[in-house]
Amino acid sequence: MFFNLPLYPMEEILKQITFYQSEINAFQPQNAQELESFRIHFLGTKGIVKSLFGEMKNVRTDQKKSFGQVLNDFKKLAEEKYESAKTLLSDLEENKKEFIDLTLPAEPHRLGAHHPVSIVRKQIIHIFSHLGFAVAEGPEIEDDWHNFTALNMPADHPARDMQDTFYVSRNPEWVLRTHTSSVQVRVMEQGKLPIRIICPGRVFRNETISARAHCFFHQVEGLYIDEGVSFADLKQTLYFFVKEMFGENTGIRFRPSFFPFTEPSAEMDTSCLICGGKGCAVCKHTGWVEILGCGMVHPNVLENCHIDSQKYTGFAFGMGIERIAMLKYQIKDLRLFSENDIRFLEQFAGA
Repeated sequence: MFFNLPLYPMEEILKQITFYQSEINAFQPQNAQELESFRIHFLGTKGIVKSLFGEMKNVRTDQKKSFGQVLNDFKKLAEEKYESAKTLLSDLEENKKEFIDLTLPAEPHRLGAHHPVSIVRKQIIHIFSHLGFAVAEGPEIEDDWHNFTALNMPADHPARDMQDTFYVSRNPEWVLRTHTSSVQVRVMEQGKLPIRIICPGRVFRNETISARAHCFFHQVEGLYIDEGVSFADLKQTLYFFVKEMFGENTGIRFRPSFFPFTEPSAEMDTSCLICGGKGCAVCKHTGWVEILGCGMVHPNVLENCHIDSQKYTGFAFGMGIERIAMLKYQIKDLRLFSENDIRFLEQFAGA
């Protein structure tokens, strides 16, 4: 379009415009700095377009219209090139962000850790599996019969006061189970003898939360019923468990106790692994920690579940998984198990 103009005194300027047009068409920015240099060079306040428009005062009157058209076309060319180059450069930068180099190694995934309660639960199940105990589970919301009455605790029995129970408000006959002994009752009612089970699960009691107690925790209860089962069988079973869980040098003692569903009943203590028997808050400065209750299944419980107490005997035991975990990992505060503190839980990675 430039060569259609008559070559008057402005022919040198028109030649420059033709040269600049070629430069503009060939421009391909590689980065934002080059694009900005282009803008300043052609469209800046002291740029080429501005200076060429300044030449209008030197053009003869009869040439001003045609020369002005040339300058407007040149300015439009520079502006369009700048905008298109800007868009292209922006697209290139966006593509770089989205580009995935498939040859690079994958970013590592941060792995979580098993909860200490889950770790200890699994270990307990593994130990008792060597003695032939199978796992049995049941509902967390139980009726009064399976949670209390079948276990030799009728409505007026004082042993009910030993357990601070969460009742389902709409129907007081239903409760959040206070122990997993209710699972034992359900298994005994099936009448398939002999029975050798452990019952892991979560239980609930309306207790004040502290370093030693919580309103919910986890238990593992065991039951063995067959002909000729004795208290000696119970003691040897629990000796085996403690040695496997805590080590051969762990001290063990039995103390007489009372539970309405066992007779005779006992509590089992181990030497405190946290203080080494010297005395601490966990062991109440005695050097011993109670880890479970146990005893021979009460004949009334067997009869309530339609098992002949003259022919069959059995033993039962129950322990808190958190208590075992506290001793095993030397944890002094029970509340840590339910606070979801990542700093605490990460310590068990790989356990």
